Amino acid sequence: MTTINVISRDGSSRAIEAEVGHSLMEAIRDNGFDELLALCGGCCSCATCHVIVDDAALSKLPPMSDDENDLLESSDHRTGNSRLSCQVPVTPELDGMTVTIAAED
Repeated sequence: MTTINVISRDGSSRAIEAEVGHSLMEAIRDNGFDELLALCGGCCSCATCHVIVDDAALSKLPPMSDDENDLLESSDHRTGNSRLSCQVPVTPELDGMTVTIAAED
């Protein structure tokens, strides 16, 4: 298991245990963060699982696909550290990573 620190939209933080091989979106959703809508279920077609990744973990993530980039372009809250959590596989290297659930568009 990999520990991920999740910061909610209200600023509260909670550490969750994420199963290696699952997506970050699944881990956040399955740990009761209802504000992460993930309407498409992880198909990279809606951007409702937008998170902001901490600087230390950003380089440990796989490259962003063109589809993910296009979806994030539609967000008013995109930053240089924005990712769709459905496109981030949980790996042991991400242990201790902090993500913030982005504001809703």
